[in-house]
Amino acid sequence: MIPQNLTLPIKIGSRGSPLALIQAQQTRDRLKSAFGLDEKDFEIIAISTKGDRIQDKPLKDFGGKGLFTSEIEQQLSDGKIDIAVHSMKDVPTMLPAGLIITAILPREDVRDAFISVKYNALKELPEGAVIGSSSLRRAAILLAMRPDFKIVNFRGNVQTRLEKLANGDVDATILALAGLNRLGINEVMTHSISAADMLPAVAQGAIGLEVRDNDVSMIKLLSAINCGESQAEVNMERAFLRALDGSCRTPIAALAQVYGQQIEFKGKILTPDGKVVHEVAITAPLNQGEVFGRNLGLELLEKAGPDFFEPLYEI
Repeated sequence: MIPQNLTLPIKIGSRGSPLALIQAQQTRDRLKSAFGLDEKDFEIIAISTKGDRIQDKPLKDFGGKGLFTSEIEQQLSDGKIDIAVHSMKDVPTMLPAGLIITAILPREDVRDAFISVKYNALKELPEGAVIGSSSLRRAAILLAMRPDFKIVNFRGNVQTRLEKLANGDVDATILALAGLNRLGINEVMTHSISAADMLPAVAQGAIGLEVRDNDVSMIKLLSAINCGESQAEVNMERAFLRALDGSCRTPIAALAQVYGQQIEFKGKILTPDGKVVHEVAITAPLNQGEVFGRNLGLELLEKAGPDFFEPLYEI
């Protein structure tokens, strides 16, 4: 049943990239199906973020993840939109006052994808191969595997990065398989990389729905499309990240997976040059995932020491 006092059309805010708009459309379509609503009952609003506008610098050089969410969250706080749709791996662990992530859609494939027009596999790359990536996590893991790799900054949406690859700017790139699947272009992938070889980013593959914490009708509406298992996984990973105070300036990887009433977790932190790695793994009761995630983050922080991420190594 549609919550009382719900005002139509429902305004869904999103970044304006093709992938972000598909994620907004998926949210709309799930709500349409759950409540028998029509297309006219929704308005998708594309919002330009600073992270999208600045393409010539690494994220770590001008502020980090919040640059993909702050403008959208401002419009949500101001009441100009009702729902903010985010790729959860882009969302800082501390949200603005008055906003909450109230639902997580069923999670996509968490793995990364190796893409090259020259080579058939990551292991086939020659010495000194150039790999394009804007992710410090991917760069650090790649350098831990092969210190001879040359990692170059590779910004832009998926299509832009694929164009740069086709033009020969780099020998290969690594992208999230979830994005390729949602765009319907996973055929561009040369092969997937197992999570064991390249642990994903926190909340990779997850779409989060953010609302005002006093918007009771919207919270009730979105509860109908929330995936409890995906939410538990994301919450545990974000608790781990929050304990580490992680940002785009820190290579951090984590993966929680629900199995019945248990949740398996692996976490990893690396120096940006990949030379030092600390890892944790545990199986915990599902209802205590966030507590264990936080404790594991604190455990790694203590093991690594307060200066682990400083100075920032150039890659």
